[in-house]
Amino acid sequence: MTSDARIDPPHVGGERDTLRAFLDYHRATLAMKCQGLSDEELRQQSMPPSTLSLLGLVRHMAEVERAWFRRVFEDNDAPMVWSDTIDFQAAYDASASTRHEAFTAWEAEVENSRRVERNAGSLDRTGYQPRWGEEVSLRMVMVHVLLEYGRHNGHADFLREGVDGTVGA
Repeated sequence: MTSDARIDPPHVGGERDTLRAFLDYHRATLAMKCQGLSDEELRQQSMPPSTLSLLGLVRHMAEVERAWFRRVFEDNDAPMVWSDTIDFQAAYDASASTRHEAFTAWEAEVENSRRVERNAGSLDRTGYQPRWGEEVSLRMVMVHVLLEYGRHNGHADFLREGVDGTVGA
């Protein structure tokens, strides 16, 4: 990794600003873990039987962003990016993927998620989570997606270490 351009979340701030900043920090962390790697290196899998790769994580997080922002607050029937059957595991297969393909999809979903959050009048705004069959608040969605990034960025540390021997933030 060549540089760390992440913006630290505020140490003091309102709930919404803090959640937004932590989400953006973790989004930037995933991008940083992929920085400077070729498509081949991004597709490098962890040890068997896992097929997890950094590119697979980027693809998976595009699905997570879509499922929790677009499908909950805009279009419950919006198709997933890489699966016709709402199979989150399909995104992990990055064997034929490229940085351009994965990052273009992920960045588009992140921008849509940011727009949905900005346009919501309150963290109490609710949307319908089709997988659960119930209403969820924007607050819950932001916390859930933040936890997804935190978990997967932990995986990204090990994947990046396997590619070039670095361990990062």
